[in-house]
Amino acid sequence: MASLRIAVLTHSTNPRGGVVHALSLCEALAALGHRPVLHAPDAKGASFFRAPACEAVAFKVGPAPAGMAEMVEQRISDYVDHFERAGTDGFDLFHAHDGISGNALAKLKQRGIIPGFARTVHHIDSFGDPRLAALQERAIRAADGWFTVSRLWQAHLAEAYGIAAALTGNGVDAGRFQPQPDGSEAELRARLGLGAGPILLAVGGIEARKNTVRILDAFLQLRALHPKAELVVAGGASLLDHGAYQAEFRAMLALHGAQGVHVTGPLADADMARLYRLADALVFASVKEGFGLCVLEAMASGLPVVVSRIAPFTEYLADDEAIWCDPQRPASIADAMALALRPGTRATFAPRGLAVAVRHDWARVARAHLPLYTRLAETARRSLHA
Repeated sequence: MASLRIAVLTHSTNPRGGVVHALSLCEALAALGHRPVLHAPDAKGASFFRAPACEAVAFKVGPAPAGMAEMVEQRISDYVDHFERAGTDGFDLFHAHDGISGNALAKLKQRGIIPGFARTVHHIDSFGDPRLAALQERAIRAADGWFTVSRLWQAHLAEAYGIAAALTGNGVDAGRFQPQPDGSEAELRARLGLGAGPILLAVGGIEARKNTVRILDAFLQLRALHPKAELVVAGGASLLDHGAYQAEFRAMLALHGAQGVHVTGPLADADMARLYRLADALVFASVKEGFGLCVLEAMASGLPVVVSRIAPFTEYLADDEAIWCDPQRPASIADAMALALRPGTRATFAPRGLAVAVRHDWARVARAHLPLYTRLAETARRSLHA
């Protein structure tokens, strides 16, 4: 197969699942001999959350305006301005990973600047603002080819949009996420103010989709059995406004006391790998996910994982590979937490999780993109010579 030069676009430089996926995909494509270039707007001037092992462009943008729709519209304009300045020549195809970059490519396509683009739909949000809903719709429908990471969203695209999306799955770098300590875990424990534990880790910040309030409720129940247990809520870099839900979380903390609860916000990439090794279990009781990338990261790190018994988790995890819960019932989440902390549970689930991680390597994900990439690149070449 001829080497392809691919412009891969994501919405930010922060360590969100879709950004991690786009970055890791580019690295895997480069390892296969292709020439991806990862793009993202960079409001902080700090570039990507880790240095990509591929060509990357983090282009500077100004502060986002107040208001969700206004911020999204501004970032779409920023993306269009970037490509109008930098040019689009030399790329075989363009690939958007979110609604912001998808709308930017839709505008460039409409203006005849690019012949078309591919879009990965990680998941679809529910927006009350009709402007955001319309932008999300356009970023999907305007594409010329589609990828998705789970059968759940592949089926939704087929049923709701009449779109046949290629299924790529997700991956994990078992070299970066692995069970063996590297000697730096004690420093991170002290820096985060963690005690002896046991430590339950929730990843993704405080968001309704991540079910963080019910996870906190479950943790408060668990402390009756494990009074020294600690809950770490890590991550949470997001362009969306989660203020009302975060206020609900803070109110519950104020009512019951914040003892044992640590909200870290986004952490450095190396710290996340160490945090998995410090934890005793991952609690990922989401109510909606595209895939749940941190499940693979935790499993590659040797952790037992508590997950919701919903798709997409039920697609790629067997019954005996995770500890399942009903995400709508805090008592069920608490029971699953307690099971994860039982003596012997880690020894049982760690080898099963490592086997799951082995099944999900980024090279396989990259290869799953190539048939559609090849078709779109050939269509783009024909349009240039028409």
